[in-house]
Amino acid sequence: MDNLFFNDEHRMLIDMVSDFANSEVEPVAQELDAESRFPHELVAQMGELGLMGIPIPEEYGGAGMDTVAYVASIIELAKVDASVAITMAAHTSLGSMPILIAGTDEQKQEYLPKLASGEMLGAFGLTEPGAGSDAGATQTTAVKDGDEYLINGGKIFITNAGHAGILNITTQIIEDGENLGIGAFIVPVDTPGLKIGPAEKKMGWKASDTRQLYFEDMRVPAANMLGKPTGGFKTFLKTLAGGRISIGAMGVGTAEGALLKALKYSTEREAFGKPIHKFQGVGFKLADMATEIEAAKLLVYHAAWMKDQGLEFTKEAAMGKLYASETAMRTTTEAIQVLGGYGYVKEYDVERFFRDAKVLEIGEGTSEVQRLIISREILKSLQ
Repeated sequence: MDNLFFNDEHRMLIDMVSDFANSEVEPVAQELDAESRFPHELVAQMGELGLMGIPIPEEYGGAGMDTVAYVASIIELAKVDASVAITMAAHTSLGSMPILIAGTDEQKQEYLPKLASGEMLGAFGLTEPGAGSDAGATQTTAVKDGDEYLINGGKIFITNAGHAGILNITTQIIEDGENLGIGAFIVPVDTPGLKIGPAEKKMGWKASDTRQLYFEDMRVPAANMLGKPTGGFKTFLKTLAGGRISIGAMGVGTAEGALLKALKYSTEREAFGKPIHKFQGVGFKLADMATEIEAAKLLVYHAAWMKDQGLEFTKEAAMGKLYASETAMRTTTEAIQVLGGYGYVKEYDVERFFRDAKVLEIGEGTSEVQRLIISREILKSLQ
């Protein structure tokens, strides 16, 4: 792995993020989870370390590093706390990248430096109560009115929404009574007509902020449109493909964190006069967990590498997301089994990793949607 994807810059970043995760995040992870408290202080520190703009070009205040570096950072954070990791990941892949992908020079200059420094958090509004897996069924509308668009509708399950400075949202674009398709807008959170709901109470990712958005005659300048009026669908497809790599990295990190806890426990816990890892029933679990994680890691890093090479990576991102998320669910389940009764106790962390793992099979496209994408992509070769 090290020789395949990493250079010296990658290794230095990994060491730095690992040190930060272990020294600053791990001591408060249980507390953040128990209190469902957003990690303001940690986000500020990540901004100071340059982690909030890893793949953003230096000209816009980012670190100018590649997707491999970004993935490695998410993995190191998720090994310790998935809530902190997803806060950074959603901010980057969903809050910042749409502007980098489709923004005008003016939009990039205005927003990216603030996002890359961590001065401002970003969020992405796509999912609606009736438009989740079927994202093309967006009901939110933006009606052209002079130099503005009048937006009505809403979004649901939006990460970082309660602490963001801007939201990137998708809508149906209507001009002169004609529906032009799905477009996208940058919406500052102080925009009149925008209402942000209370934080959702979730099973996992409890220190991550997730909320509903409401748009009631919200006026947004036409200059805030991302790309062309009909380009929003392509923009969010590109965003989601990159976001799947992020969730794949979350899966790898969550699984690795759980495995580390299980390995440590298996060497300390004795039964019948010997450490439990010496029993085949436990040793084989650990071997299977490690093998699946290594396979997931290769899939995710390969997708990241392909993105960095400018290659088509839709299939690889879906494969990485699918396998890594399901590996995280299997690994955290088995980690609890290795710890036995202690695995069910909050003090030992693996139950937190288990709760955090489940949403990985849902967010950024469910496992079922990933299988649809993969089957569609592999069938293209026959055409």
